Amino acid sequence: MITSRMNGYVQEAPGQAEGHRERAVDCPGEESGHVKSLHNSTQMERVLHHQEELRRRRDEEGRGKHEIDPNASLRLKKLSQNQKMGIDNPTFDGKEKASKDTSSPSTVVELEEFLQALKWVQRCLSDSQSQQDVDLLTQLIAKEDFTNAYTIYSVVSQQMTRVSPSSPLTAQAQDLCQEVYTIVILQSSRQKEGLELRALLTKPHLQALMQAHDSVAGQEITEENIHQYLGESVKLVRLEKTRDTPLGATVRNDMNSVVVSRVVKGGAAERSGLLSEGDEILEINGIPIRGKNVNEVHDLLQQMHGTLTFLLIPSSHIKPAQHRQTVMHVRAYFDYDPSDDPFVPCRELGLSFQKGDVLHVISQEDPNWWQAYRDGDEENQPLAGLIPESHFVTAGKGWISKKSKKLKKKSALNNKNTDNDDVLTYEEMSLYHQPANRKRPITLIGPTNSGHDELRRRLLSIEPERFAVAVPHTTRNARMIEKNGRDYHFVSRSAFEADLATGKFIESGEYEKNLYGTSTDSVRQVINSGRICVLCLHSRSLQVLRSSNLKPYVVFIAPPSQERLRTLLATEGKTPKPEDIKDVIEKAREMENNYGHFFDASIFNTDPEQAFHELRRLIDKLDTEPQWVPTSWLC
Repeated sequence: MITSRMNGYVQEAPGQAEGHRERAVDCPGEESGHVKSLHNSTQMERVLHHQEELRRRRDEEGRGKHEIDPNASLRLKKLSQNQKMGIDNPTFDGKEKASKDTSSPSTVVELEEFLQALKWVQRCLSDSQSQQDVDLLTQLIAKEDFTNAYTIYSVVSQQMTRVSPSSPLTAQAQDLCQEVYTIVILQSSRQKEGLELRALLTKPHLQALMQAHDSVAGQEITEENIHQYLGESVKLVRLEKTRDTPLGATVRNDMNSVVVSRVVKGGAAERSGLLSEGDEILEINGIPIRGKNVNEVHDLLQQMHGTLTFLLIPSSHIKPAQHRQTVMHVRAYFDYDPSDDPFVPCRELGLSFQKGDVLHVISQEDPNWWQAYRDGDEENQPLAGLIPESHFVTAGKGWISKKSKKLKKKSALNNKNTDNDDVLTYEEMSLYHQPANRKRPITLIGPTNSGHDELRRRLLSIEPERFAVAVPHTTRNARMIEKNGRDYHFVSRSAFEADLATGKFIESGEYEKNLYGTSTDSVRQVINSGRICVLCLHSRSLQVLRSSNLKPYVVFIAPPSQERLRTLLATEGKTPKPEDIKDVIEKAREMENNYGHFFDASIFNTDPEQAFHELRRLIDKLDTEPQWVPTSWLC
């Protein structure tokens, strides 16, 4: 198996199996059995076995370069390279000096400064009771017992502030003591220090202390322990894998090694923080892993449940400092199916989504593949899924999704130098709750005869004090019964064209040589009045409407089936031709394909009464629930 990393994803050599690229070790919902972890002593034997293997490999590489004294202890030699391994005990520093002077200079200075402060306070006090209290306190500080107690306090405080190891360095202190005792140099030593050390190592109290140390260290070392030998490391990690919380990691092959390729958010590996990308897996619950392919590792872990013990060689890469991940919320502007994506590094973890879905991106550590959840599906998605990063989608791949291929190829043909940033793949979103006095305009989108005009008329007729329309602009002359500002804003053609040039109209058109249009100012007047503005617009006007600061809520009114649509139109006295019915369905499909990512909601108008009640429900929900809007609207 040969793999190489290109552009942040793993690419196979030609002819290699698709599943050998990067594989999730377990997926939610798959069956697994229970395999118990081995006893601690057996684990330690395997650790030592791999230590010896590393030692032998290093000796072969460096043979002839290093001369090792056969009478010396390997572990003592290692310790001699790091002589400052323990913590100094100040109790034994300068015994003879301490016996002469029980108070350190710093302690004396501190007490003298305190006495000077008391004298200054005493001069500031006027009442006799306070004067007596200060006298008693001064006499207490001057006593030798108090000085000795304060000295002990200072030493203990200083000791407690020193850095101590966060985890045991070894679980074999007894063996180390025995090795030191039997060393030839110590046995033949006649010096005072050698005789004292030899006597100390044989005392029952010290042996019991080492035994207790190894017992406690053995319990902690099963969680995570690093055994070092000549610069190499072997790490022992224990994780709990349950049916509700999968392990959440992917592996890849690197020659004959199996390496952790990715730690997935939401899994046991990510929560524990004990597995890292780049760790080589030597064993899992005593089963050798080196030489297996990723599919074999996947099948093995599928059968395991409960406590998993990993024997690892830690990654040589420096792990960056942990920092709080910022969740980014985006709306997708394309459909994505990982089964159609030849570049996804791990197909099992690929997250499928549709245009318009809101995604919660919780990790952007991989520059090409983000980890995310679909909005509303977090409970059913224990592990984060992989989605392509925005630039990676368009970075010369010529691929977004099957439905978007034609559009992508067409844009590339029209302009070969098109900047990839112009292809909008995601838009950052934020939650927005509309103020009580500034209602969002309701925009109904749909083809002719879909029923969106009828829905608007019903809203205006039932609650005219709540809903209103924006007064349009026109260049035609006013009729007898029409009033400027109520029925239309009557303006000159030059004034209309000037406003059109400055982008003040959401949409406009010409009818019988007169111009008509709906301006953003007209919509804003309705909003400022405290009512809800209801618009029926062409889908092409959505881009202009969204670029304003009106924060529209867009509802797509989709027509029913051809037979149902014909029946509904017949009840209104309309007799459309079959091709007209088909044209309504085709235009609705075209609108949804081209502008569906702008829709906040969709209503299928199979029953006008139900469609009206659903529209009312959506509008009422804007007062009680926050909605996703582009973050740029809130800036």
